[in-house]
Amino acid sequence: MEHIPTLTTYLEMFEPPTVRLEAPRSEVEIHAMPRTSSHAYRFLYNSVGKDYLWVDRNRLSDEELQRLLDNDAVELYQLNVEERPAGFAELDCRQPGEIELAYFGLFPEAIGQGLGKYFLNWILHRAWSHAPRRVWVHTCDLDHPAALPNYLRAGLQVYDRKMIQQPTS
Repeated sequence: MEHIPTLTTYLEMFEPPTVRLEAPRSEVEIHAMPRTSSHAYRFLYNSVGKDYLWVDRNRLSDEELQRLLDNDAVELYQLNVEERPAGFAELDCRQPGEIELAYFGLFPEAIGQGLGKYFLNWILHRAWSHAPRRVWVHTCDLDHPAALPNYLRAGLQVYDRKMIQQPTS
């Protein structure tokens, strides 16, 4: 298996965002995805992450992924624009007192429309509705260039940076 070095940045917040953003357009909706199939999840995951070397979930078997998706402490949300998928987010609430924004992103055609800022604000408010001690996320230099600035503008703060060896498949 091949790997490439990548700088991974870890961010956290200890209180919810102070503002609530409005959807940039009226045809934008966010839906919870309870009991999602591994097939539907992989469609969203790969639509968002294919250009950024997201491989971790694809390395799981369908059965392993389905067990994760069936866990009540893992929440999935789909961003739709004009009733079509435009992005998704995964909140991992399995660790007591904290919530990881495990995956977050937009489909390529949805980038640059103000949707990322709105969706991130929405998902952070959703995470804080569970009253955790902290919410955290990580990103890397393989992700979209707007990812880190968007997290910082949303109120997350860097707490660590590490060079890691990212698998390429």
